Amino acid sequence: MDLELGIDTFGDVTLDRGDLPVSHAQVIRNVVDEAMLAEQSGVDVFGIGEHHRADFAVSSPEMVLAGIATRTERLRLASAVTVLSSDDPVRVFERFSTLAALSHGRAEVIVGRGSFTESFPLFGFDLANYQELFEEKLAMFVELRRQGKISWEGGLTQPLRGVEVFPPVEDAPLTTWVAVGGSPESVIRAARHGLDLMLAIIGGPVERFAPFVELYHRALEQLEQAPGRVGIHSFGHVAATDEEAFEQYFGPYVASMSRIGRDRGWRRPTRESFLYEMEHGSMVVGSPETVARKIAAGVKALGASRFAMKVSTGPLSHELISSSIELYGSRVGPLVRDMLA
Repeated sequence: MDLELGIDTFGDVTLDRGDLPVSHAQVIRNVVDEAMLAEQSGVDVFGIGEHHRADFAVSSPEMVLAGIATRTERLRLASAVTVLSSDDPVRVFERFSTLAALSHGRAEVIVGRGSFTESFPLFGFDLANYQELFEEKLAMFVELRRQGKISWEGGLTQPLRGVEVFPPVEDAPLTTWVAVGGSPESVIRAARHGLDLMLAIIGGPVERFAPFVELYHRALEQLEQAPGRVGIHSFGHVAATDEEAFEQYFGPYVASMSRIGRDRGWRRPTRESFLYEMEHGSMVVGSPETVARKIAAGVKALGASRFAMKVSTGPLSHELISSSIELYGSRVGPLVRDMLA
């Protein structure tokens, strides 16, 4: 199996050695350094998520990825995700086609509806149209991927009359994934457009997503689309031992989940619930051997061709993130591939 191992980050605002928040600007510079380290360590893909709130530093992933493109040679560069619902599909395509040019074809876009909603009022969109905006804008984006002169008519988007968008992607079409959190309708939508499927798993066992993978492949076949790829995105952290990984990651994880949970009605994670998720859930936290076993098991269960570990979580420091990335690329990657050989 040709498995790609990736890193995802949302550019969480971290703390310095004095427990003070690092500036947003410094976090962005740290993300660039983390991407360079990821490539040096053998990681295949680096993804950056889009957010528009104080606890995350990156509001424009393409800009940061462009900076990374000029300082790396092999690493594939992806969003994780692009909130297409509150953006202009034409501008999204233009930004990623520019990134593809800068990186010699290493750009990928992962589009989604967004689990955070701050971008909707910020850019003047009505949350009442949450579903319809994504449906229409994704269809428009798929047309733009075909390149050449495009004509388009929609109810929530601007009309296009034989428009050509520049720059074109040299190795078209632009690699595009649809991020899905657990909706059968979203799975079928990805299949209908012939796009790859990225499963955003934030908790619970990986195996519970197997029906979605089966639905995706069945829908592709029935809709007479080409076979598609399945990817997995999950929280993770690697340290020398399981105990070290737990001690390093537990506090930042609780801080992050508690902060977000206040808005969404989630319970504050406990030590017991965290340990249960470590052992039985999708989270890959532990030594290189422990993390490799969990990744290999999840990849087998879903027939995935990509696994992306989210390395930034709340105030987890840049130093610990960097150490985790190095172990993930140099130690976990080879172990996973040996287990799947």
